[in-house]
Amino acid sequence: MYIVLHRIKKLIEDCSNGSKFSVLMQIETVADNFNKLTGELSTLLDVFPIHEMNLNDDVLELIVLIRKQCSESKKNKLGEEQINLRNDVVFVLEGIKREIVPNEEKLASIFEKLEIRDSSSCRSEIENLQEEIQNRNEEQSKSEIVALIGLVRYAKCVLFGASTPSSRNETLRRNQSLEIVVPADYRCPISLELMRDPVVVATGQTYDRGSIKLWMDSGHNTCPKTGQTLAHTDLIPNHALRNMIALWCKEQRIPFEGETVTVKVNGCVMNKTALEATRMTATFLVNKLTNGGLVSESCGIEETNAVVYELRVLAKTDSESRACIAEAGAIEILVRFLSYEVGLQHPSLQVNAVTTILNLSILEANKTRIMEIDGVLNGVAEVLRSGATWEAKANAAATVFSLTGVVAFRKRLGRKTRVVSGLVELAKCGPEGAKRDALAAILNLAADRETVARLVESGAVEMTAGIMAVMPEEAVTILEAVVKRGGLVAVAAAFVGIKKLGTVLREGSERARESAAATLVTMCRKGGSEIVAELAGIHGVERVIWELMAVGSVRGRRKAATLLRILRRWAAGLDGGETEGFTSTNTFVSTSTTVVVPTPTSLAQ
Repeated sequence: MYIVLHRIKKLIEDCSNGSKFSVLMQIETVADNFNKLTGELSTLLDVFPIHEMNLNDDVLELIVLIRKQCSESKKNKLGEEQINLRNDVVFVLEGIKREIVPNEEKLASIFEKLEIRDSSSCRSEIENLQEEIQNRNEEQSKSEIVALIGLVRYAKCVLFGASTPSSRNETLRRNQSLEIVVPADYRCPISLELMRDPVVVATGQTYDRGSIKLWMDSGHNTCPKTGQTLAHTDLIPNHALRNMIALWCKEQRIPFEGETVTVKVNGCVMNKTALEATRMTATFLVNKLTNGGLVSESCGIEETNAVVYELRVLAKTDSESRACIAEAGAIEILVRFLSYEVGLQHPSLQVNAVTTILNLSILEANKTRIMEIDGVLNGVAEVLRSGATWEAKANAAATVFSLTGVVAFRKRLGRKTRVVSGLVELAKCGPEGAKRDALAAILNLAADRETVARLVESGAVEMTAGIMAVMPEEAVTILEAVVKRGGLVAVAAAFVGIKKLGTVLREGSERARESAAATLVTMCRKGGSEIVAELAGIHGVERVIWELMAVGSVRGRRKAATLLRILRRWAAGLDGGETEGFTSTNTFVSTSTTVVVPTPTSLAQ
């Protein structure tokens, strides 16, 4: 009897706490389960030795009542009202599949009968449906749930209007984004977000499964981080890293799942109904912005901000949503909310607008739209340089990083001085999360030789020296790329950071030490004796290099051996073998450039 009662309790809880639409669509199965369980309970009560249990009158009366209810439930059939309601939902879904916009009154009647009466209950229903996907095994069944999610999203906007998160949730989200700094090794190099399902590609680099799969599905056959061609497209789960991330999330009290709901949803076949529901939702929201626009009244601003926030959330869900939003013309409208004036008066609106563009830029086709639509890049640059909040600036930097994922766009972005200088300034002065977004974009831009010259002019070398103590891995990686492609000007600018590179060489992570050694080799070869002399002046540098040769990575050991050879040739007075050309004075000479190395006197000025 205990087992039967427990099963009844579980079934009631699932129906009460789960998705109302899901229960409605399975109404016959749910009713049948209830009937079977009440039948089993009735049979058990019939043979239950009541008189031997010495029960009081109240308990006896309760048992008799339960018996009577169980007997009556056997005769009960599924109500016609529930069947009709289920048929109404199916009719609406079929109409959406045929691109017929649902009747608003009919939609309102369905949601009223299901007791979904506001935006909050719609959000809860969407969350319950997303959880339901994880409990389904068949793709067809999952696809039906995805269609219901699309319907609820559309109805939420049409029936109850767009809504922004509560002030409490907004504060919590900002605190998480600015105060909780995700370790670099736990962030996906593509999305810059915490990895939930880390996988290793053919080059040995680790990415979040959803991000790298999207990258490959977009037609790329190269590693986003290294640029190397992938020998195969197999994705190998990184279980060790996943366990470390899960442990870190537990310590930080951050919810963690092995695979996010978004990936699960994307894993299903996006059926015609779900796609059309998404397109209708995007069109409805964009039309509201087109008709309403940015007005001076407080209520108008709040409504505009709510609509932009809904687009932001929708753009984060999946590729189909990003495509639908862009096709509806959202990008052209969002540009107007990126201005300095909007940020000054309505900072939340500016944040939501730039974050929506960031989410849209994840889709490859949208990258081209963003680059080609007039005013978008200038708007992103405006937020990057003078955004009202650090969050806005960080997301503008992340947008630039996303766009630089296309090699052809790096040169165009690098030609925009405001973009380059804005990234350098953010990396220099922003909070740690914003710094990382800026540094990731700078590293991608540094792959273009022409852009490196602008990075040097904007103070990128000095910036890396300034942050090397707190973010050594990122700083040294960027410095390596800059001195490699920046010529003597970059080497001269990096002169002041040689001692800091020596510190990284001694105390940094394996990756940081490898990059530091590679940077110093490049500087010594391009710069000459003054650079080598500065390096040789670091106390115990040879011992540190010997240690790297013994325990470093393969590349690190190779660079350390080269560095040691350069130092020994310099000590022996053999300057010519390892350098590209220098003199024994403080002036480096190339065929077209003369660069003066900073001396202690000039540095003091």
